[in-house]
Amino acid sequence: MNQEMRAIPQEWHEQIISLLAERIVVTDCSGIILYINEAYCEFLGTTVDQAINRPVQDVIENTRMHIVAKTGKKELAAIHPINGSEMIANRFPLVIDGEIVGALGTVMFRSPEEWRMYKSKIQHLVEELKYYKTKVEKELKSKYHFQDLIGESPNFLATKKLAERISASHSSVLLIGESGTGKELFAHAIHNNSQRASFPFVAINCTSIPEHLLESELFGYDDGAFTGAKKGGKKGQFEIAHNGTLFLDEIGDMPLSMQSKLLRVLQEKEVQRVGGQKSIPIDVRIVAATHRDLEKMVKEGTFRQDLYYRLNVIKIEIPPLRERETDIPLISRTLLKKLGGKFFRKGIELGGEVQQRLIEHAWPGNIRELENVLERAINVLDGKTIEVSHLPLYLRDQEVGHELQSQARVDQTENHAVQVLPLKETLAKVEKEALIQALAVTRGNKRDAAKLLAIGKTSFYEKCKLYDIR
Repeated sequence: MNQEMRAIPQEWHEQIISLLAERIVVTDCSGIILYINEAYCEFLGTTVDQAINRPVQDVIENTRMHIVAKTGKKELAAIHPINGSEMIANRFPLVIDGEIVGALGTVMFRSPEEWRMYKSKIQHLVEELKYYKTKVEKELKSKYHFQDLIGESPNFLATKKLAERISASHSSVLLIGESGTGKELFAHAIHNNSQRASFPFVAINCTSIPEHLLESELFGYDDGAFTGAKKGGKKGQFEIAHNGTLFLDEIGDMPLSMQSKLLRVLQEKEVQRVGGQKSIPIDVRIVAATHRDLEKMVKEGTFRQDLYYRLNVIKIEIPPLRERETDIPLISRTLLKKLGGKFFRKGIELGGEVQQRLIEHAWPGNIRELENVLERAINVLDGKTIEVSHLPLYLRDQEVGHELQSQARVDQTENHAVQVLPLKETLAKVEKEALIQALAVTRGNKRDAAKLLAIGKTSFYEKCKLYDIR
């Protein structure tokens, strides 16, 4: 015999909701909170009265309730960072007569004990997953744009303008320049300014990967391809860069055996994993870079001519720092701002003599060397102005050399015979000056001064005694 269904008393509703899900919120279609229970408010550090009739995103951090209320798409078991923890949230659209009227959200775990159990068993996995996800996303995204390429000298601006103009192309690019000129920054900027910007940017240094691993790194390998191969195989960098850009740094150091395999991939636009039989189509733009003279290497037979022409569709030569000396003060200020953030030292400036010394230096290591010099100076700096005494020894030696040249010019002007000291005395003078400057920087601390000069403590004491430095 069927019994007539009885309606659930209204006063039961609140208790039922609390038992089903301790933390619950209901919004209208605009994301305004219509209902939130006390347990959720307690967790958020607010009250029901303070939360009701407010936009949900003002009450619950990282919420997506207002989005679900508009899109009508439910989100189940979503990770929800809140109050420094990772919670699991369910979000449902509320649909009445075919129309979205609002959304219902719940956060799991009905007691602190349940949360602690979850945290001990699962939280570390969530954190590990987040770490690797962030790491991969960072590694596969280009970091720099053309506005990050600093310089106003005519030759640099012409190079930058050319790189910007060819960014939209799909043709291969060959970046030529000395070590430290910023070839990788140009590669990042070209990718970011292209139609491939939303796809991966993958960088490979052809020098840093051993020859026997380079093939599997570039093309991947199939399951069981060799002893120790990862089960299920592994994607190569070409596959990872599909639809994006593959940056091959120091391409001039790639072994000849790999050059032929790379050429085949560029011609056929497909890769075959090591130990595999299947060809995998790929769409990748190649940006290669080298500090070597590839044309000379082609003539010597150490670089394949056909690969050179395949890569050298668009050649961009990046000028060295010594050919853009007017950019040095501007680049230095930019680097000081960056290093100031790293060392929590704001407002660091260059002294007038230091700026001139930097302009006159040849910079064989280019911008990378300049950054190292400035970082070293910040490490020994007390105030906010970098002086000559804060520079590395070889730049301070340069100062002594300039003084000797200036004195020689004065002597010549006064029609006096130019006095050239014996080499031994000249070197002794430079060495003594270096010891005095190191002690000035370290405020008389001989142990630290020895470290600055990269010599042993005993040797430092002996030299101080020799030159009567106390």
